[in-house]
Amino acid sequence: MPVTAHDLARRTFLVALAAPLIADTHQELLEFLGELASALSQGNGDGFLSRIDRSTPDYYKLEQYIDALTAEDEVSCSLDIVKQAGDSQAQAIEVDWALQIHPRDILGSVETRRQTVKIRLERKKKKWKIVALDPITLFAPPSVR
Repeated sequence: MPVTAHDLARRTFLVALAAPLIADTHQELLEFLGELASALSQGNGDGFLSRIDRSTPDYYKLEQYIDALTAEDEVSCSLDIVKQAGDSQAQAIEVDWALQIHPRDILGSVETRRQTVKIRLERKKKKWKIVALDPITLFAPPSVR
């Protein structure tokens, strides 16, 4: 079916309306991920885990990893979104996540990790929550790896 000027104008209008929503969602995700990374970097395992839904696969193993990691080590992390798809209620993203793990005891050496992490998020009660995170082994403390 040929596209008429009216159809084209309507589509352009809808795209113009959607663009701010897409930009807002991207900005919300950047803020969410920044808070997630900050919590881990500050040794706040509970703050990190509070952004992850308990129904997430392997949540309890992840909780053990985060609790041990923040108890045994100081962590610095950074991340960048490399892929994003979804809408204002659900997102699938891939994140380039880098960790530097500094043992609290003087004898240990610094470990650097970098991995692409796949994350699915859903908006629950107007807030983003992680509902899938893979691989969780990125967050395993050195004593487990």
